[in-house]
Order: sequence, then C-alpha cells, then structure tokens
Amino acid sequence: MKDKLANEIEFTSVDIEDFYGDDVPSEDKFSTDIIVLTDHEKQLVNLLFTRLKNISPETLEGLANRINDVERLAKDIARFPSLLHRQTFSHEVQTQHTLAESLLEHRDGDKILHLPTKAILGKGFLVAKFHAFASMTKIAKNSNFTTEEVAKYKDATLNIMFTLMAEDVYLSLLEDPTIHIDIRREIAYSLILLWEHRSDQNVESIAPVLNSVWRARRKLAPAFGTMVGTSELLLLSIDMDDQWRQFMATKLGENDVSTAMQEYLFGLSYEKILKLKDILRKKGISAIGRDEVSTFLGEKIQTSYEEDFRSFYILYSVRRDDAAARKRMNLTGPHQTLEAHYMKFILERAKEKQHNDIYAK
Repeated sequence: MKDKLANEIEFTSVDIEDFYGDDVPSEDKFSTDIIVLTDHEKQLVNLLFTRLKNISPETLEGLANRINDVERLAKDIARFPSLLHRQTFSHEVQTQHTLAESLLEHRDGDKILHLPTKAILGKGFLVAKFHAFASMTKIAKNSNFTTEEVAKYKDATLNIMFTLMAEDVYLSLLEDPTIHIDIRREIAYSLILLWEHRSDQNVESIAPVLNSVWRARRKLAPAFGTMVGTSELLLLSIDMDDQWRQFMATKLGENDVSTAMQEYLFGLSYEKILKLKDILRKKGISAIGRDEVSTFLGEKIQTSYEEDFRSFYILYSVRRDDAAARKRMNLTGPHQTLEAHYMKFILERAKEKQHNDIYAK
C-alpha cells in the first residue's frame, strides 16, 4: 500500500480516487455543492503530501485516509436535496425563500428540530475538516516546516473554526430585534448559503481580525482588574484594518459592545469581571497578572490560552451561552458576543454602502 501511495499520488491536484481506486463513490452518481477543499487548502494538502512522500509514508497514508473520509462525508451529505432548489412535500412547496422566512420566525429554545437535515450534517463535515487540518498543522510543525508554512496551516484551521462560529453568530443575529428586518433577511440567506456550501465569504474578513485581537490578550495582563486603557492599548498593539478601527471608533462606546469586548479580551465572564474589580478596589490594588486571577476570585480560572484552537471555540461558546441567558432573563451584561457585534457591524455597513450606491446612480 505504501509503495502504491508513493508511486501514484498526484500532487498537482487532490484526487482521493487516485489514492484508493474504485472504493470511493462515483462523482457521477452523487455530487455536492459543499466546498470540500478550497484552492488554497488543496495547495496546503499537496505540499504536505509531497514532503511526507519521502519523510514518512505511514503518516502520508493516515492523512490520505482522513482527507478521503472528509470527501466521503461530503458526498453522503449530497444525498440530501439542495437547500437552493424547489422541493414539494405533501403539496407544500419549499424553496430557499420559504426557508429564509422560516428562519426569521422567533422561537425560544433550541431550534435544532427546525433546521434542515443538511444543515445539521454539514456541521459535522466542518468538524471533521477542522480535525483534519488541525492534524496537518501538527504534522507540519513536527516535520521541520518553516515558520511561515506552519502559519499557513494554522490560519487555514482557524478559518474552518471561524466558519463554525459564523453559523452560530448568524443564528444569534436572526433573533436580534434591533437589527432591521431587511438585514436579518440577508443574514438568513447568508446562513442558507453557508449550509449549502460550508463556506462563508464574511469569514475571510473577520477571521484574521478576531485572531489578532485574541493574540493581543497576552499583552493585556497589566490591565487586569481595572480594565483601564483596554481600547487604547488594543489600538496601539495591533496593526488592524480600517474596518476594525471603524468598529472600535463607532461601537465601543455602546455598553453591550464594551462589556462583550472585555469578556473576549480577558477570558472572564461579565459577572467575574465585576467581582474581580470589586475585590481589587476594596484591597486598593490597581492591576494584577493573569496568574493571580484565580487567587483573588477564590476559584480555578483558566486565563491563558495559547496554541490550542479548540480553546478559542470553547471560550466563544461559553460567552455565547452566557449572553443568551442574560438576554432571556433580562440581566445586566452583554447580550451578544463580540463576534456577533462585529458581524452585525459588517453587515450593516455593507447594507448602507449598497443603499448609497443605488441612490448615487
């Protein structure tokens, strides 16, 4: 098997059927609109295959199996009808437009039984793809790839993770009555496209920004406790794009945005931030280091997250659930995550630009 892999793999394109012959289902029988690998991702896979061919055929075989499993999963999901095509069930016509309107209906609680089967299965596909690229990142790091090459695998893995997060953010924004119905309708269509293709154009713009803000957390240790100067330090520490600077300038003054920002940067819930501020104020202490947070709060608090991509998502999911609980019970504190606020800002600006372009003609 190893000899076959070494002799038959084509590195100019990723074609798993070349690796495994007739074991893979025929493309003619099933097709999928899911983007299994982007052109950039194909280049990364091929680069790793090329290096592993001589370094470790065993690792190459395992990686080829994993990529093959991801492709098989995409083809299985393709058995379900496209969300963009017209379907009729028991005289009921369903289209992407009726699906969008259904998504706009307010429903408290978990909506899993109201979501299309293809949407639920597609999330599993992204998780499988995430694990594949996380493994490739480790392999590249352990195979003496250059720092720049390893960074490319990390960024690709993060983009997959942010696509998972984008789905959650879209669902959250659909429930936000402060967003104009036209924008929420566009969010619904964006969500449907994400479900259909498992790719999202907005992720390419938000992923690098939020990743940079995440990395900047390590520079904020001196501000723990008072949180004074967070926005100034953030602007000075990071070479951000104009869109982020506009977001900071126009939205950070809003209480929900500023408190969501603090949760994001310091890795603590709004409630724990208030408790920590109160403790330090009473003790007359202006700032502490990250390793002291647990001591002052009297409980184990993990505030240092470095290389593990999953830590990023875990903290996001905690902030997401906390925000939803506060909103449901009308409690103080952020009712949306920073990711949701930033995505909302991007969508509103895009809508505003579209409106201005129309009337400028």
